[in-house]
Amino acid sequence: MLRSLFSGISGLRSHQTMLDVTGNNIANVNTTGFKSSQVQFQDTLSQVLTNAGGAQDGVGGTNPAQIGLGVRVAGVTTSFTQGASQVTGRSTDMMIQGDGFFVVRKGNETYYTRAGSFDFDATGQMVLPGEGALVQGWMAVNGVIDTNGPLSDLKVPAGSVMGAVASSSATYAGNLDSAAADGTVLNRTIDLYDATGASRTLTLTFTKAATGWSLAAGDGTATVASTPVTFAANGRITSPTSLTVGGVAVDLSTLTGYAGLDTVKATAQDGQAAGTLQSFALGADGTITGSFSNGLKQVIGRIALGAFTNPAGLEKAGGSLFRTTVNSGDPAIGTAGTGGRGSLAGGALEMSNVDLSSEFTSLIVAQRGFQANSRVITTSDEVLQELVNLKR
Repeated sequence: MLRSLFSGISGLRSHQTMLDVTGNNIANVNTTGFKSSQVQFQDTLSQVLTNAGGAQDGVGGTNPAQIGLGVRVAGVTTSFTQGASQVTGRSTDMMIQGDGFFVVRKGNETYYTRAGSFDFDATGQMVLPGEGALVQGWMAVNGVIDTNGPLSDLKVPAGSVMGAVASSSATYAGNLDSAAADGTVLNRTIDLYDATGASRTLTLTFTKAATGWSLAAGDGTATVASTPVTFAANGRITSPTSLTVGGVAVDLSTLTGYAGLDTVKATAQDGQAAGTLQSFALGADGTITGSFSNGLKQVIGRIALGAFTNPAGLEKAGGSLFRTTVNSGDPAIGTAGTGGRGSLAGGALEMSNVDLSSEFTSLIVAQRGFQANSRVITTSDEVLQELVNLKR
């Protein structure tokens, strides 16, 4: 049979594959995080009719004579160029700007994806819709995240409790008016908490007399007797710079005694009441921060990203997921914005990187290539028909 017949068949098969790949790209033009693919062709083995000959005295060299035996698909590669951004406004939508993949777990297998349209299930687990894959990262312990630890399922359960912290220190700052009238009394309060979150009020009472200011303190259970408050010539406090009330150290070292200003107040204490989770927000670095009923915010967890030396070596696993192969290398797990991993943008999604103009051009090229190879088969058939008709 004619070689051209089989070359034409190989061309049909290869261009059919190109049509399949292009059709899949176009079908996923609006798929979140989809990465388009391209087909590469290469020729198959060539049959040698005449080998090359070297030059000799009086005779020149000759080139080899070969006939190709068709075409084949060398590979289908995935393009990981950045897709366009679509602003959604949803707090759970995340987009990677740059390289990297979200890490998700489905069953006992770990996958990687660029699709950041996340949701929370009934148990508070962060999941990838449609697949139910669990988003991986690091959960915080008392607001502290160890990014060197193992990955775990990210979870924001409703009703999470922020524990109470007993107050151990408090700070007062500002100015006591050295020109205040005798008999002036200033009460400055701040709420303190015990280990159960129960509150009590610490009150510092400043009293102005002819000899200067004096200070007394109490929190309802413990008291500190009145003591004189003295200032240096430059207005800085010299005594007392601190005192202890009910086990709480009160810092007074920044008080001043200038004339004409009365700004002394309680500025801080390190305790807190217990609180329950009311809402949360995703930060640009993947940090999940919860807002609690006690008015405080605390880090709950952080999303992990994975980077690959050869992302084109990843295998598509469906559902906008990828799995590792021997040629992709192992993932480098870390946080957004470090180690070559891109940054995160909240309230946005990365759309498909399919270029419709390029894909429609590929459709034309594949169609014409298919038609041309069909013509080769038709022509070869006509030649064979002529041979058969030689004997009538």
